[in-house]
Amino acid sequence: MADRTPDAIALLKADHRKVEELFEQFETATPKKRQAIALEICTELMIHTMIEEELFYPALKNKVDADILEEAYVEHDGAKMLVAQIANGSTEDEFYEAKVSVLSEEIRHHVREEERPKEGMFAQARATDLDLQALGETMAMRKQELKARFKSEGLPPPKMRTITPAEVELSEPVA
Repeated sequence: MADRTPDAIALLKADHRKVEELFEQFETATPKKRQAIALEICTELMIHTMIEEELFYPALKNKVDADILEEAYVEHDGAKMLVAQIANGSTEDEFYEAKVSVLSEEIRHHVREEERPKEGMFAQARATDLDLQALGETMAMRKQELKARFKSEGLPPPKMRTITPAEVELSEPVA
């Protein structure tokens, strides 16, 4: 049936392709258009990380290598820090374009890890008994809810899962 919701992995891969395309658009855009493209990148990434962390990753717990899941959460938190800075920043900011560039590199790495043939997260997920079709439908519904919410309320502050405020702000030099 043509209008069937993609399974969880197809949905996440489509998100990956969309964000890759947006990063490419950012690179070639005029300075005037870069701010809007960067905000779209941030929105797409926030929605993507939220559906992965709320639905996809928990479904994979104890079904795929724990190291892969732990690394994915840490990579998400690193990306979320940059997303917050970019979303709240301006193309006039000193390091704005560098932050977008580093975010692009981090996302490319993360995507490679998830999509790696045979041992990547997606390959491991396909080898489980997980109903990826049902999970994809749930994820698609949550994605639509988040899009509507972000459109009316703006992006929320990121919720870190692996980084505490104390780890971000060092009050004394580390020896």
